[in-house]
Amino acid sequence: MFQHVFAEMNHMLEEIAEMYPIAKGSQKQELGKKWQMLKAMSDGIIEEWLSFEERMSDVRKSWGLTDSVQQVELPEMKSGTFIKGQGYYKLKMYSHAAEQFKRTTEEFQDSLLARIYLAMSYLNMNDTREAGRHFQWVLPLTDNKRLRSIIYNALGCIEATHDHMDKAQEYFTLAHHIDPTFIEPLNNLDVCQQKRGSLQFGSQLASLM
Repeated sequence: MFQHVFAEMNHMLEEIAEMYPIAKGSQKQELGKKWQMLKAMSDGIIEEWLSFEERMSDVRKSWGLTDSVQQVELPEMKSGTFIKGQGYYKLKMYSHAAEQFKRTTEEFQDSLLARIYLAMSYLNMNDTREAGRHFQWVLPLTDNKRLRSIIYNALGCIEATHDHMDKAQEYFTLAHHIDPTFIEPLNNLDVCQQKRGSLQFGSQLASLM
């Protein structure tokens, strides 16, 4: 039902992208107004979608149903900030996701899951200092093998981005040793050794739930 709306929005965006660099005077002002309108529409759609997803989650839980990946229902997972944070994270709007997950950690100060999402949001924003700080906060508090493996893999990615390859490979090896079923550390180890390819992190967050 939204295909027509997005088709029109994409058409308008293409017009702006093509004409704005060469436009002058009133035409440039008009294109600027169209850009602001598109941005407002986009922000509004995202907010409405996140609100709708939150309500769907509430209805599903009132029926006693859970998502297939949700093996354990943690209190923070019912929080509006956590649900919105996940929505922003799925949309790759990491700064907005970080803001929501930060609020969740303030409400649920012992939440490892919210803290991991917050750290991953910072890592996707290339804020390695904040990401590393939150990962290190979680690490001594959990014995969960998959969680520890995810953290060490992320820490390896942080070291690799700072060109500390020996430390990065140490973390990737440790991550694989802790959970041999987790493939990302091996792929990242190969990236470091071959000095080509892209580092992988964050794809296993759903397995924590």
